[in-house]
Amino acid sequence: MRVPLSALAVFLMATPALADDKSACADGIGMIRMELAKNPAEPLLGKLQKALRVAEREQGEGEFDECLDAVGDAQRALKS
Repeated sequence: MRVPLSALAVFLMATPALADDKSACADGIGMIRMELAKNPAEPLLGKLQKALRVAEREQGEGEFDECLDAVGDAQRALKS
């Protein structure tokens, strides 16, 4: 009985993190779209378009950690 209870506890502890990642992913996609609306120069434009494409794909697949990686790529590109 301990194994199922401990597995349930781990799942319940991870659920808020998944919700946070899901929300952060959606916010990041919104940020990328907002930056693209500003019509950035070509090198930045390509990086942002790629980051948006990857982030949206990963969001659709439910891979929110990988979505956040793509959002991070976009943020780094903006700082360059």
